Amino acid sequence: MKHISAAKASGIIFSLVTTLFVSGCENGHQKRDAIAQNSNVIFDFESEHSLASVQLEHAAKSLMTNQDGKGLSIQFDSKAHHQSSVSFQADSAWNWTQYKDFGVALDISNPNKSSAFVYISVTDIHGASHNRSAVIPAQSQDTYLIELAGKDLQVESGIRSNPPSWPNKYQSIIWRYGNKNIDLANVAAITFKVIGVNEDKTLVFDNITLVEAENIDTNYLTGLVDKYGQNAKRDFENKISSDQELLAISQKEQALLTNKNFADRGKYNGWKDGPKLNATGFYRVEKYQGKWSLVDPEGYLFFSNGLANVRMANTSTITGFDFDQNYIVQREPGDLTPEDSIGLNRAPKKAWPTRYKSSPLRADMFNWLPNYEDPMGQHYGYRREVHSGAVERGETYSFYQANLARKYQTDDVDLAQQKWRETTVKRMQSWGFTSFGNWIDPSYYQMENYPYFANGWIIGDFKTVSSGNDYWAPLPDPFDSEFEQRARVTVKQIAKEVNNSPWCIGVFIDNEKSWGQMGSIRSQYAIPLNALTLDANSSPTKAHFTALLKQKYVDISKLNKAWDSQIADWDALDKGISIEQINEAMVSDLSTMLYEFGLQYFQVVDRAMQTYMPNHLYMGVRFADWGMTPELRQAAAEVADVVSYNYYKEVINDDFWQFLEALDKPSIIGEFHNGAVDSGLLNPGLVHASDQQDRGKKYAEYVNSAIDNPYLVGTHWFQYIDSPLTGRALDGENYNVGFVSVTDIPYQPLVDAAKDVNKNIYSRRYTNE
Repeated sequence: MKHISAAKASGIIFSLVTTLFVSGCENGHQKRDAIAQNSNVIFDFESEHSLASVQLEHAAKSLMTNQDGKGLSIQFDSKAHHQSSVSFQADSAWNWTQYKDFGVALDISNPNKSSAFVYISVTDIHGASHNRSAVIPAQSQDTYLIELAGKDLQVESGIRSNPPSWPNKYQSIIWRYGNKNIDLANVAAITFKVIGVNEDKTLVFDNITLVEAENIDTNYLTGLVDKYGQNAKRDFENKISSDQELLAISQKEQALLTNKNFADRGKYNGWKDGPKLNATGFYRVEKYQGKWSLVDPEGYLFFSNGLANVRMANTSTITGFDFDQNYIVQREPGDLTPEDSIGLNRAPKKAWPTRYKSSPLRADMFNWLPNYEDPMGQHYGYRREVHSGAVERGETYSFYQANLARKYQTDDVDLAQQKWRETTVKRMQSWGFTSFGNWIDPSYYQMENYPYFANGWIIGDFKTVSSGNDYWAPLPDPFDSEFEQRARVTVKQIAKEVNNSPWCIGVFIDNEKSWGQMGSIRSQYAIPLNALTLDANSSPTKAHFTALLKQKYVDISKLNKAWDSQIADWDALDKGISIEQINEAMVSDLSTMLYEFGLQYFQVVDRAMQTYMPNHLYMGVRFADWGMTPELRQAAAEVADVVSYNYYKEVINDDFWQFLEALDKPSIIGEFHNGAVDSGLLNPGLVHASDQQDRGKKYAEYVNSAIDNPYLVGTHWFQYIDSPLTGRALDGENYNVGFVSVTDIPYQPLVDAAKDVNKNIYSRRYTNE
């Protein structure tokens, strides 16, 4: 790695050799080579003058002396505020276009006793943002790299975060989202944010420097995966090298598992040592002593802490092979199950002779793939469509399912699945969880020995409405009669699978819809703004919105006066209008429209629930924190039995969650997680920990913060099994977020932390012990 020659005052040499204590590195690993005498340092913080370019949000700055001179200490006021940040800004835009393969390196020290998870963005003057994230381990000092130009940023590998393409000793900063290729002629700022934590953080920054790659590893994506689905290029704890080793670890674990719940639990995992309330034979909700709670079928208080996504459907990865499409059975118009929830969905035998390499990039990632005729060939699957990735469709392979066959020493897939389910339930009981979370394989429903949540998606040929950021898909038009029909079909099928079982706590319908984003009026009210551009004759939602306006204003002139607009007549409004300027009166009307849109959606689904599943709780849509608005939360609270949220931060931060008090509705966390790269995987996940021990610490902090919240009735970790190393087939997620690895080996520090939390769930929540 060479440093770009530039305008650093001559004679200054920074010695940066220290001992690292960083995730994935052993003690004694040395820091990057000393910065060269004439390196291109953007900021060195040697004088007060540099502070003028440092902008803060809910943070404080100061220069401090360290072993190499001075550094910039940033105190993030992150306990009191949901978000705090520091931004290093250019006096005039930086122009970095002369460099081919380069990035920004910077020294970061963390003097705290806990790790610091930070979000990083590099933005240009046009507003385009290149977003990454990193964890700075507790009491550590190291140098981190933000890659901004190079081969890897031009490659679509089908993996959320690739291995480093530069051989270097820097700590990589994980790619997240946004624009990989911003305008490097006009770079405006580098920003670090701390979001959603329960304590103030301090970080020390120094030597923000441009560095250029001396060489690129052209094979960095080749030969990544061994026969067990593990990282072939790295060593890590519990890496399996033989079937015998896998079997020995499994047998040792099996001897310690039990099929008994914790002693303070009833049959349905409610708190039998606590009060006994009205028993209805099914789960319900009640506010008890000022705290919302689930109540189990026997009448005991119940807090749902469990693991989500316990299924094979998301264990497969795209292999880079495909078949003649004439032999692939395509989706039926009336399908109720999304492609990524179907399972492996193996290609038919008649297609096998047509197999060909559709993506050499993907195919070359694997050191081993079996023949279809071999027993291990049973674990192939096929995806007819993906959300994103290197290919639009293709063959998949589940290394996790293959490892179950090895572990249970059987080529009978059904038998291996049965043993897997039995082991999984024993783990849940031994680890003290009270239930499963969302997205549980329906085969667990029939076991009727462990509480679970059912789930479904409303899929059909109904009309849609755009929020402007339809990450997964556009929103259904809830005023379309076809949507109501499909909702009924969906819930009817779920009811058939559940069969009125008391073990089913409730039902989640749909997930992480893009309802609108806070931050601007246009993003918050994108649904009504986009709907208003449509023709009322073809959009039931638009027809409803125009009816609301006609009812309120009666005359178009009154609407124009309130909106400061020049709409010709009601017919013109019906045909579609685009709104350029938004005033207060318009905001009020847009808010009403958005609320009515959400209310209609929830009422349609709730009617289906009342018809087919009246004994089970309607759990809502699992709002993503990035895709919800106050109007939608209010609508959900008025209809759903429990409002659900997916929230990927370190804790339930009071500053963000103040709205729960106003809603006063039982609520649940549908997804959260954290991960680390000492597992051999390439991406920690949406929240980073420094290592497996830190994962356990962060897990306990999150769940305990939810237990302490009087409105939250549960937390569900996403997910049970690590993502595949080369990314799940749907969209390339390659996260270390499982309680178990691809070889089905539990991460013991995380398990131990969960046990400790689960032992005290009820005493902590209801007796403050």
